[in-house]
Amino acid sequence: MHVQLNPTGVLNLLSKLEVDLLQQTSTIEKYRLFRNCVLAVLNVGSHTDSSYEIYNKYRDFDIKLLSRERGIKIELTNPPESAFVDGKIIAGIHEHIFSVIRDILFICQRYEEQLTDPKQITHMVFDMLRNAGALEVNTDPNMVVCWGGHSINEEEYKYTKEVGYQLGLRGLNICTGCGPGAMKGPMKGATIGHAKQRITSNRYLGLTEPSIIAAEPPNPIVNELVILPDIEKRLEAFVRTAHAIIIFPGGAGTAEELLYLLGILLHPDNAKQQLPVILTGPGSSKAYFDELCDFVEKTLGKEALSKFEVLVDQPELVAQKLSHGMEQVREYRKTQGDAYYFNWTLKIEEQFQHPFEPTHDNMAELDLHLAQPTQNLAANLRRAFSGIVAGNVKEQGIAAIKQQGPYILSGDTSLMTDMDKLLRAFVAQGRMKLPGSAYVPCYQIKS
Repeated sequence: MHVQLNPTGVLNLLSKLEVDLLQQTSTIEKYRLFRNCVLAVLNVGSHTDSSYEIYNKYRDFDIKLLSRERGIKIELTNPPESAFVDGKIIAGIHEHIFSVIRDILFICQRYEEQLTDPKQITHMVFDMLRNAGALEVNTDPNMVVCWGGHSINEEEYKYTKEVGYQLGLRGLNICTGCGPGAMKGPMKGATIGHAKQRITSNRYLGLTEPSIIAAEPPNPIVNELVILPDIEKRLEAFVRTAHAIIIFPGGAGTAEELLYLLGILLHPDNAKQQLPVILTGPGSSKAYFDELCDFVEKTLGKEALSKFEVLVDQPELVAQKLSHGMEQVREYRKTQGDAYYFNWTLKIEEQFQHPFEPTHDNMAELDLHLAQPTQNLAANLRRAFSGIVAGNVKEQGIAAIKQQGPYILSGDTSLMTDMDKLLRAFVAQGRMKLPGSAYVPCYQIKS
């Protein structure tokens, strides 16, 4: 099967030099990354969260950039049939493919070298969001970032939809990691709320990164897709575009996101920041939040608990609080002279910006001891959970675990005990893999 597609979005209008540069970029090592991201986008609706399985299943898939006088076209060879209806590619998938080209090939020409300066890293995040059209000026704060697991049960999924519905009724837009589960539910619910209110400027922003996109391909509701280079820049994009954050039940990835957020909010320079954070789920999820809060208090202290609120089984109240909170966000940004569309005043230190490669050596060397500044501990705990996510669903992580066995995590006895307790709860609640598949831990915890 061979299919040729015309460009969409920012790639509609390219100079000959830009076309030539795109073709050159696609012939070097980025090609494999580019190919895999396009395959992930084409594979929406997959019933596996293993990127290895997806890439292995479609080994005969290929993609080429074709130069034309008026720009570029792409040619797909043996793409997944599920991306087509009566021989025509689904419009949303078509758009997302060119989002991949824009972010993986086009934008990468500007940032060939690894950035180390914090200001440059933040600029890159801003530049990618701006280039994707994801930063809307002259609009009041209304973007709610929703975090949560891709592996949640039906009751939790329905709850995320109800929260999204209540947010949509109040004219709030949704940003998620763009995958299934708690990332899809709020968007799906919001579409109904927006439709009832006859809102036509509705936004469903999906932020992802190359190593996770196969396990969590963009769900069909995402109408804006941005692929950041790594998890750290993806997380920074979340918190700088957010006007409020909701955290639904999830596994290691959700814990990583919460630890990242708390590590930033605990910085003294962020003490006055207005960023409402609510943890919420159905009544059956209370045990999950109890475990998570217990872990946060024992590791980061009571001050960390003050940075968020837990509301169980109250979807309407969640939406009401965040809707009212938007005015506080607006007033704070206004007094600080900060933009509504990108939180420049949020202080993010280097340990939360620099990419962490979850090799066996790096995981073993993590400083998981309580006798260190709280912000540093949050950063190291975030890295530990990031590594577990890699071992669970990311291609390189899965391959490393197969070759070298599980990651070894060690540190203070009390800290390791608390981490083991939390992870065991995640496993028991089925939060580490998609339902129906057995979970084999990719880690060992030692004190």
